[in-house]
Amino acid sequence: MKKHIMVVDDEREAREFVATLLEDNGYVPIQASNGIEAMDTLKENRPDLIVLDILMPKQSGIKMYRQLKMNPSYRSIPVVICSGIAKRTFLRNQAARMDFNGQTLPEPEAYVEKPVTPQYLAKVLKRILDKSA
Repeated sequence: MKKHIMVVDDEREAREFVATLLEDNGYVPIQASNGIEAMDTLKENRPDLIVLDILMPKQSGIKMYRQLKMNPSYRSIPVVICSGIAKRTFLRNQAARMDFNGQTLPEPEAYVEKPVTPQYLAKVLKRILDKSA
């Protein structure tokens, strides 16, 4: 059975880049343009992994990441952050808010800085999906 991967990015070109990469590697892409749309889609279509941008209108990837990791229904879905924001900046932001409702947020399964090559992103996704199988 093919793995379903949700791509959450407000830039259409970035979503299409990742969706094409997913299809080329035998995955089924699910696309969302922001965190609100993605959380609504999750209720109907649970992916095997989420590729998440950080800077988006309506709801940021940081807020969506927290919602995912604080919700027992979605906590186990692996998340790959794919962003133009440096990993160090993201982790510093997370460290400042480590204690969220009395719980410690885990780091994402992977953090990929844009621009990313298709080969590298495919390798990261395969490694995570193989580990969670």
